[in-house]
Amino acid sequence: MQLQNVLVIGAGTMGSGIAQWLVQAGLNVTLADNNYEQTEKAYTNIHKSWQDLLTKKKFSETQTAQFKKNLQLQKLNDVTADFDLVIEAIIEDLGIKKKLFQELDAKIQTSSIFASNTSSFSIEEIAKNLSSERKNKFIGLHFFNPATVMKLVEIIQTPDSNPEIAQDLYQWFEAKDKKPALCKDSPAFIVNRVARNFYGEALRIVEQYDLEKIKEVDLVMKEVAGFKMGPFELMDLIGIDINYSVTTSVWNAYKKIDRFAPHSLQKQMVDENKLGKKTKEGFYQYE
Repeated sequence: MQLQNVLVIGAGTMGSGIAQWLVQAGLNVTLADNNYEQTEKAYTNIHKSWQDLLTKKKFSETQTAQFKKNLQLQKLNDVTADFDLVIEAIIEDLGIKKKLFQELDAKIQTSSIFASNTSSFSIEEIAKNLSSERKNKFIGLHFFNPATVMKLVEIIQTPDSNPEIAQDLYQWFEAKDKKPALCKDSPAFIVNRVARNFYGEALRIVEQYDLEKIKEVDLVMKEVAGFKMGPFELMDLIGIDINYSVTTSVWNAYKKIDRFAPHSLQKQMVDENKLGKKTKEGFYQYE
């Protein structure tokens, strides 16, 4: 597969991480968002990350200079047609995602591959209102945070997807040292379906906010089960609001069966705006 120009839409944590990794993989990347100030902030953070990596000698000065040349910003309304791949990494809202892709379908060349980074919604449903030709080139590409470090990428096909595209992308990601996995288009795919119980059972164990219990659960999962992070640490990293949103989406998709149900403690944390690292306070405190 020959990829050269990629458009990433969504300049939040996931979108900016995906954009940074794609640049480091040798591609020309345009990062866009409907909030241009957020795009500029992401651009600054990515440049800072490259400077830090240069200082640590992970990349050379020549490499980091080339990375900076290969990352461009654009206002979402101004995006052009000339992209080999378009990756959406916006808010986890089905209606907003569907509307965005309908708008992109009218302005992006039909040869472009469309992909959603959704963590919970059906790819087939997101592409539902698009043309047959576009559906043929529509897949899911689910990266994990931080996208620059986490190797796994879930590649999700729909009944309308051209299977050759998924296979070609599988080989492309392998060549770039990612670990791709081909997934069925079912709610939450593989990782996030399994992860609901990782988070949910931990929340049910502590029942209500109790820092000592939270620390104990995280410690056991790391020291005994061998996880690099405990469930509460990971929720803080991802964002408790995002975790709660995905949990609710998966719960609804599986007809509200008990084992996928969101927990009241999650909702309490969201209501109090204690969202984790990004707000300096979640299950743990951050400076």
